[in-house]
Amino acid sequence: MVFDWKKDGQRFLTVVFAAILFALNIKIFVRAGDLFPGGVTGLTVLIQRLAEKYAGVEIPYTPINLLLNAFPVYIGFRYVGKKFTLLSLLMIFISGAVTDLLPAYVVTEDPLLIAVFGGILGGSAVSLCLMADATSGGTDFIAIYLAQKRGMETWNLILAFNTVILCVAGYFFGWEEALYSIIYQFVSTQTLHALYRNYQQQTLLVVTMKAQDVCDAIAKATHHGATILDAEGSHDHQHRKLVYSVVSGTDARAAINAARSADPEAFINSMRTTELRGNFYIRPKD
Repeated sequence: MVFDWKKDGQRFLTVVFAAILFALNIKIFVRAGDLFPGGVTGLTVLIQRLAEKYAGVEIPYTPINLLLNAFPVYIGFRYVGKKFTLLSLLMIFISGAVTDLLPAYVVTEDPLLIAVFGGILGGSAVSLCLMADATSGGTDFIAIYLAQKRGMETWNLILAFNTVILCVAGYFFGWEEALYSIIYQFVSTQTLHALYRNYQQQTLLVVTMKAQDVCDAIAKATHHGATILDAEGSHDHQHRKLVYSVVSGTDARAAINAARSADPEAFINSMRTTELRGNFYIRPKD
């Protein structure tokens, strides 16, 4: 495990800032609206509230969260990436500690505003963490492991896990809170998709006379391959080549610039890919 002090130092500071935002969101919005976020964070909040309601015991956030993350952290350290897991563990620990230390603060008592702006702040914090090549822990470790090592779709598994949390929360604390939690999770997910595009795909169609040069340039810039197809212009009936490639959302701009550099006269169409099956390169975590 080799450290790049400049790059890893930036990642470290980003994770610390993301952890503080994450904790602020819990204290300002999640607790104020009695919301239940997704993943292990939601399970931690659920356990805290159950213990407080039925046992009269206030359990700190950090020990529950660390305990629930123990197995996912092991999965991450062993199978995903060591630096990735260490930074994620830093995120888990700092966000938990700050959550326990910060006093509760109510910005608004409107549950809809709490759900919407809490989702925005929570999604922004997780996005920052992912941009630093780390995660907020819990189901993210499992999802990344299954996606990278097993090639499995994980959305349905995470959705099922969150559904169980919301059903239990609705049963014990009222369905209104569970329904507002759905709004919170939806807004958080949309914010995440808008800010972090690494797990989104973009399709590139490049009409060019220098197909191999374009393919080589895309591969060098993004590590993604391409397919070369025969094409013919409908106006002049001149034979050309069509380069077809699918890249990650964060690599799309680099791929377009690379194709344009290889052939300044290329015609490039970039489209959002909504569903993909087959081998697709995902940069491994370090």
